[in-house]
Amino acid sequence: MSQSLMVEEALQTPERIATQLSENKDRVKTIVAGIKAFAPKSVMIIGRGSSDHAGVYAKYLIETELGLPVSAAAPSVSTLFGKTLKLENTLVICISQSGRSPDILHQVEQAKKTGAFCLALVNDETSPLAELANEVLPLQAGPEKAVAATKSFLCTLSAIASLVATWSGSKDLLAGLENLPKQLQHVTTQAPQLTFDALKHVQHCVVLGRGFGYAISRELALKLKEVCGIHAESFSSAEFLHGPITLVAKKLMLVDVEIDDETLINHKKQVADVISRGGVVVTLKVDNDNSTEGDKIHKRLAPLAIMLRFYLDIEQVAQQMGLNPDEPVGLNKVTQTL
Repeated sequence: MSQSLMVEEALQTPERIATQLSENKDRVKTIVAGIKAFAPKSVMIIGRGSSDHAGVYAKYLIETELGLPVSAAAPSVSTLFGKTLKLENTLVICISQSGRSPDILHQVEQAKKTGAFCLALVNDETSPLAELANEVLPLQAGPEKAVAATKSFLCTLSAIASLVATWSGSKDLLAGLENLPKQLQHVTTQAPQLTFDALKHVQHCVVLGRGFGYAISRELALKLKEVCGIHAESFSSAEFLHGPITLVAKKLMLVDVEIDDETLINHKKQVADVISRGGVVVTLKVDNDNSTEGDKIHKRLAPLAIMLRFYLDIEQVAQQMGLNPDEPVGLNKVTQTL
């Protein structure tokens, strides 16, 4: 099999994150100083697709590390319903790879008019979004040509983690970020966790996570749809017990996103319940088995390691299915919405 653009770009992630952390260090401090002076009482995330999924990670990280409530924007409230939200004392974080989606730009314009402090996490610093925002935190992912986002998504997560670590003053998380590029490089050499044999007969599946595991479950489900044509939906493992678990009786396959953090005990109990009902489960997790204590991936950064391994695995599965991971049916790199 020839190496696809998708896997080529995914493999650039450790280097791109190392560059980001180095080149953005002083800028992050400046941005955090501005945010602290603004003193937001809440945070709103604006994004579409994978950028919106990155916002779920931001929500969990900001709420657990800083205690500020975080909501997700509904762009159509502004663009189609014509309503303007009152966003005084709100930090608006707009996430976009291209920085050119009309609905995103419109909402940022409206947010600024109502007094929000707008921070853009964007890969293209020359984009209209970068010009519009109060502050810009570059993703430093480099050009991404594959339709299925990989390195830009992971660079978004690392940028969010860097912002929150600096804002909260978490020495532990800052140290974890310093080690992250070499840890991600190690991930690229590890054995696959999701294989062709596990997915070759699967048409429908559920991705289960809890907390930070749920934060990446939507992106995992999206890539199963985009790259392999498998219908996949994501659920919090807690929410899955409230009705959807009845699907397990049909021998539904479940992709278990396991994070070794405060949610682990409860999440594993819920996954065990699924297995006891006949569910077929494949677990994705950080492989720290051969790592010393100092080399283990920080629990808040574990989602990045899981995602990177998943991207590499799902690309191989797609190729074995006879699919082209670089040309998902009916998709374009930049989607224009209103």
